[in-house]
Amino acid sequence: MKPRKLKLGDRNIIGARVTEARKALGMKQIELLAKLQLAGIDMSTPALSLLEGQKRPVTDIELKAIAEILNVSVDWLLRKED
Repeated sequence: MKPRKLKLGDRNIIGARVTEARKALGMKQIELLAKLQLAGIDMSTPALSLLEGQKRPVTDIELKAIAEILNVSVDWLLRKED
């Protein structure tokens, strides 16, 4: 795995949680992208990287799908619960 070259951005607050949950499941970005596509969310690899790096905003539809795929709540992604 390549280390992050740039520090985290400030375009969303879920990026770090998405990375954390994805890695906890042993899921690679490409696997998450495939599951998102099956859920009707078309996201590119660079878009997911930017989202996880908090440099890209996330839509409500993407947020809901990501939470379902990663088996976490939207509140957890939004850091409202531990």
